[in-house]
Amino acid sequence: MANLLHNSSFFLLLCLLHFVLVAKSQSFIGINYGQVADNLPAPEATAKLLQSTSIQKVRLYGSDPAIIKALANTGIGIMIGVANGDIPPMASDPNFAKGWLSSNVLPFYPASEIIVINVGNEVMSSNDQNLMTNLLPAMQNLQKALNDVSIGGKIKVSTVHSMAVMKQSDPPSSGSFDPNIGDLLKGLLEFNKATGSPFAINPYPFFAYQSDPRPDTLAFCLFQPNAGRVDAGTKIKYTNMFDAQVDAIRAALNAMGFKEVEIVIAETGWPYKGDSNEVGPSIENAKAYNGNLIAHLRSMVGTPLMPGKSVDTYLFAMYDEDLKPGPTSERSFGLFKPDLTMSYDVGLSKANNQVPTPKTPVSPSPNASPKAPVTLSPNPAPKAPVTPTLVPTPNTTVTPLSPKTEKSVKAGVSDSQSQANINVGMLVLSQILWYPMLHMR
Repeated sequence: MANLLHNSSFFLLLCLLHFVLVAKSQSFIGINYGQVADNLPAPEATAKLLQSTSIQKVRLYGSDPAIIKALANTGIGIMIGVANGDIPPMASDPNFAKGWLSSNVLPFYPASEIIVINVGNEVMSSNDQNLMTNLLPAMQNLQKALNDVSIGGKIKVSTVHSMAVMKQSDPPSSGSFDPNIGDLLKGLLEFNKATGSPFAINPYPFFAYQSDPRPDTLAFCLFQPNAGRVDAGTKIKYTNMFDAQVDAIRAALNAMGFKEVEIVIAETGWPYKGDSNEVGPSIENAKAYNGNLIAHLRSMVGTPLMPGKSVDTYLFAMYDEDLKPGPTSERSFGLFKPDLTMSYDVGLSKANNQVPTPKTPVSPSPNASPKAPVTLSPNPAPKAPVTPTLVPTPNTTVTPLSPKTEKSVKAGVSDSQSQANINVGMLVLSQILWYPMLHMR
């Protein structure tokens, strides 16, 4: 009997330890690894740094062989990219797709865990008709090349969109895509559905705040305490901009009949520095956004339209890219410095998975004149994401979509409290498991 008790307790203990190890690395947290810089550390050093964090996926904008090789045998999933300029030849020539695959994937896979190939970046909002019309044929030829070498079901093919593909996101339940690209987008979504690849998109609450720089909007964007904004269509109260933007995308996909297509957040982040005339960039705000986003993802609460799960989210970015043009903020998104130290701590280290408490968000300077919430135009700028301008109603409560929503989202429990509850539960369970082992004879 004692041996049976011992074996059972030991088995349960191993299960608990496995759970702890899995919890330490969240597969839904990824990071963007841009290379528009002249001061980046060696790929091997970056690979080692990533292994010391809970980051489990990396997105490359290209297919740098040195980086792909450095990530071999790390267990880190890799998104790679086909350059926009390669789309026309890949679309017109199946052999080009085969050659691209032979050069950029086959020498490294499966030791380097390539999981997605993105064909182009933000093509559908580029206004380049040649690229836009050739995008789907290029994706189809690349998919066929993958199928021909029997890895078509293991590596997915997709493309990344900006929020400018949205015509409407206010309120989230009315989310819809720009009808000017409707036919082309439908073809891409049919491809996503048929192959099981994700719809990848880049929501940035930072740009939403820049369009409406009021203190309550800042708190809404940073996951800080706020009155909430109610979706007039569903009566659901949103407490952060990220969920509102993601649910607007979900609603748009559903409205087109693509409920099965999963969303991946290919980019999102907040700059820690900007020019004097830029509203929003600061270390405090960047730490609050990224830290609270990570806590939100770890809570597994999900969004009102997708409760109980976390969308795969790639933070922007690994490092600053000092050669990027534009305002200072464009060169100030890096979570890590070239010397491999943290720009600021958001709890990504495996040694400390707790997200540090961010300071109070920094409100816009007195010189910044507040703007009225923006109304999305039919032809939005390619880069700036849509700004949901939901109706703030402090006393309105959430109306769940379904009993599943009601069970999955615990009202009044913060992300940090949810994590604390999990930690306490694990501690109690460990005591239960160890007790019979300590009292065996």
